Amino acid sequence: MFIDRLPRHSRDRTSNPLSTNWLAHVPLPGAVTKTILVADDNPTIRKMLCRMFEIEEDYDLCAEAENGKQAIELALHHRPDLIILDLSMPVMNGLEAARELKKLMPHVPIILFTHHAELGNRIGVMNIDVDRIVSKNEASSLMGHVRALAPAG
Repeated sequence: MFIDRLPRHSRDRTSNPLSTNWLAHVPLPGAVTKTILVADDNPTIRKMLCRMFEIEEDYDLCAEAENGKQAIELALHHRPDLIILDLSMPVMNGLEAARELKKLMPHVPIILFTHHAELGNRIGVMNIDVDRIVSKNEASSLMGHVRALAPAG
């Protein structure tokens, strides 16, 4: 199962067309909202990432995938500004997906978001097709990496 997500300004509207609650999330003219694709087989992690991006005004989650194959399909459809991949996923793992995504979208930054933080120590030795490796144990630092790789505005 994968989820296509509507832009924040489309999904937050209330049934009352006169309500202004949703206006807070409509991008201002000239403002550029960066789109993020998340792939993780753990629904709890995906939900945590969704919440993280819901409070960010300059970043919007465009899609969620449960495995690397779905991530590639959704990336081709949505053309995100940044992709966050888990390492250990069924069907196609994060490294395999990153390798394919970099062939298809070489300029889109990819963050490997994983419990296997020791990969970060070997990134100079290994040929890994990701721009950053962020430990899930340091999830609070993820937004800083997102902002560095896909600056808003």
